[in-house]
Amino acid sequence: MPTLKSYSDDELITAISTQADVNGAITYLYKTHYRLLERYVLANSGNEMDAEDVIQDVMVAFVDLVQQGKYRGEASVKSFLHTLARNLWITELRKRGSTAKRNELFEMERDQLTNDVSDYVTYQESQQTIAELFDRMGEKCRKILILFYYHELPMKDILKETNYENEQVLRNRKYKCLKEIAEIIQRTPSIYENVKAALRRTR
Repeated sequence: MPTLKSYSDDELITAISTQADVNGAITYLYKTHYRLLERYVLANSGNEMDAEDVIQDVMVAFVDLVQQGKYRGEASVKSFLHTLARNLWITELRKRGSTAKRNELFEMERDQLTNDVSDYVTYQESQQTIAELFDRMGEKCRKILILFYYHELPMKDILKETNYENEQVLRNRKYKCLKEIAEIIQRTPSIYENVKAALRRTR
């Protein structure tokens, strides 16, 4: 079994910046720092797959920074990698928190709608029913709801895609679109039965 080549911090930087031995340097970084970085992610609400993704991003970012001359050795390689992992993981947790907030906002809004519609949109399990509903709506409503519920875009980004005057106007339009779905369900027995069936399957 081949012995893993050892590198000092200076040797690592030279190997990466000159591209003389990038693969060897990265292999050494993985072997010597993977478990430490993994423990950090696992200790902060992540799992092994999260850790693997973060560490891969850390290694890519570190190599890029070194090759661009942006790593100047103010901190050790070990400390620098840990800082990169912490920043990347905090950013990921914030993204997940943002999604949770949008979900919470939807839960608050759904109390204003009929129970059939709110439950239907929440579970989102009957794709055929969704497609049938959206086909009966106007292009503007269809675009707003797809961007919000499927692409999970914040209202400020949807505003750029739809050219409404401001976010409040856009929110009012989204609410009217959801009411339109409610009216379609109420006057279309076949869709109503599909929605009820979807809700029964998810309970």
